[in-house]
Amino acid sequence: MPFQLTTQHLILRDFNPEDQAAYQAFTSDKKYQRFYSEEDCHPDKASTLVNHFVSESKLTDRKSYNLAIIDKHSEQLIGVCGIRLEAQGQASMGCGLSRQHHSSGIAKEAISCLIEFAFTQLGCHRLYAETISENKAAIRLCQAMGMRHEATFLENRFFKQRWWSTSVLALLQHEWHMPSANQA
Repeated sequence: MPFQLTTQHLILRDFNPEDQAAYQAFTSDKKYQRFYSEEDCHPDKASTLVNHFVSESKLTDRKSYNLAIIDKHSEQLIGVCGIRLEAQGQASMGCGLSRQHHSSGIAKEAISCLIEFAFTQLGCHRLYAETISENKAAIRLCQAMGMRHEATFLENRFFKQRWWSTSVLALLQHEWHMPSANQA
């Protein structure tokens, strides 16, 4: 049975091959691509990633949970979120949404669910996110989840004919305050 988490408005589930077109549609949006390299924006990359996500979901010793974000009402794929387990209780996480769902609270709902899953079910000690420092929306989302800024790596990524800095934000398990049921 495929892996799935649910929230009030969302289903976070394993990708399947049928998700390829919807995933490619929102990741090919120019606004979505502004913080990704040319290689990551190539049309074939979406197909490669969905196939990779499907393969990862079948592993018995699973280290990655790259999940499709499904709107419960429309039953449409509207984004992607994920946790990648690392050594010693560390994990990285990320989220991406189709443009029409930006500023809707969906990313916060999805990430809150992932954080709870990581700390309560996977036994993670520390979660972190690394993003392009100019991606203010991603940084605000991380901060809204209680993550603190830990580092800025100056001009450590080169794509789109320029150098980009990245920011790392993190949260320790004992810092996480699970939302109450009436906040969901």
